[in-house]
Amino acid sequence: MLGLAQIDTRGMSCPQPVLMTKKALEVCSTEVTVLVDSKTAKSNVERYLNLTGYTINTVELDSDANTFEISAKKK
Repeated sequence: MLGLAQIDTRGMSCPQPVLMTKKALEVCSTEVTVLVDSKTAKSNVERYLNLTGYTINTVELDSDANTFEISAKKK
């Protein structure tokens, strides 16, 4: 199935955000939006998406809570 996957990984520690992103992309491979609440998870998810051929756009939603929204589309 193609389309948009939305994943909320807030409160989860690595590698769970990357594993959930990978699993969602197996089902919905064109676009994904991932919410994370740590800089480590942000970096790891961005790295995974970049290595698997996605264009990434990250927005900081809350600097105090380190909450980010990572949007990615297949190149």
